[in-house]
Amino acid sequence: MNKRTIVLTTEQYKEIIQTMREGFCGCRPNERIATALVLEGNLGLRISDILSLRLSDIVRDGDRYRLEITEQKTKKKRVFTVPLVIQQYIENYCLRNGIEKNEKIFDLTERAISKQLALVCDYLGFEGIGTHSFRKWYATEIYKNNGYDITLVQRLLQHSSAAITQRYIGIEPQRIEEAIEGHAQLL
Repeated sequence: MNKRTIVLTTEQYKEIIQTMREGFCGCRPNERIATALVLEGNLGLRISDILSLRLSDIVRDGDRYRLEITEQKTKKKRVFTVPLVIQQYIENYCLRNGIEKNEKIFDLTERAISKQLALVCDYLGFEGIGTHSFRKWYATEIYKNNGYDITLVQRLLQHSSAAITQRYIGIEPQRIEEAIEGHAQLL
């Protein structure tokens, strides 16, 4: 678990991706890195797993697409549905960039992505954000948009306990603050 990185807000996510795509004075646009971060934020995979992806890893399964990988960090096997919009996004990116079905989608290193992300975050004035912030954002959004189901997020991230998942997405401090605020009983 990467405790040094914070969870992105949706606004930060959008601003980082847009700035990465457009560039700014002293920093050229970088569609490849923006796309890798979009996939991390929308598939919930670690950046190391995003960098090993091939278009052929996403398999049509009836009327849906699925991705079957072995996570590099944990060596756990993971199979999950890839939303059609994400599959099309990846396929279009590969077509635009002449990436063959069995080639790695990204010819990048984690270090290159981290350096570019740091430049963009410095420019935007964001602190505590690293590549892992995109996975944490994914987890937090899934949690909020699915009835605050921590078990669902735990299973998606393949954490060994709900307590780890709560710490991972920073739910505990948030819940404590809400409980304190909600208890005010002035007479």
